[in-house]
Amino acid sequence: MDKLEEVKPAGKIRVLVVDDHPIMRIGISAIIEATPDMTAVAQAGSGEEAIELFEKYLPDITLMDLRLPGISGVEAIRILVSRHRGAKFVVLTTYEGDEDIHQALQAGARSYIIKGMPHEALVSALHRVHAGGRFLPTPVTQALSSRLPNSELSAREREVLVLIAGGKSNKEIATELGITESTVKCHVSVILMRLNVSDRTQAVVTAIQRGLVHV
Repeated sequence: MDKLEEVKPAGKIRVLVVDDHPIMRIGISAIIEATPDMTAVAQAGSGEEAIELFEKYLPDITLMDLRLPGISGVEAIRILVSRHRGAKFVVLTTYEGDEDIHQALQAGARSYIIKGMPHEALVSALHRVHAGGRFLPTPVTQALSSRLPNSELSAREREVLVLIAGGKSNKEIATELGITESTVKCHVSVILMRLNVSDRTQAVVTAIQRGLVHV
């Protein structure tokens, strides 16, 4: 944990920075501290630590990465929103897939920023979300608009897809999940249909591109 100075100027937007890379946390915090009406109250390197520090500091906004050790960023958002209905989250991540964006917004994030975007986008997102709005840059809205209708996968279908991406055969998947091979084949058929692809290889490529599977 990198705890910042506890005495903070009154009236500033208080931000909790969550990222698993220390250098990234320091850089993001520097941007926030350089913005006159903002201050970084603390830094967390995992989903568990994010929850702990949120409960301690009750920040105005949490800036959340999605790829974290232990509890994912999306799951941390879900947990905190369930405990604190007014909690505000801005996602800052490398994940650009429509499924990543969809899951984060469904969990409760009000903005989604891709790392590599100008830092002005981050500052604008924090201001907009603090004011009660949402901030979705054009690349993010374009990714969402490309999302196919009826492409949602069930929890079991996601499990099967992850195992397919890991190179498992239907028989191996059946053994690992404790289901029959015929059931696996049914899940695979649904996955191919929902992803609008014709074979397992295409399914894996599409799943990675969309953020259904991370490698």
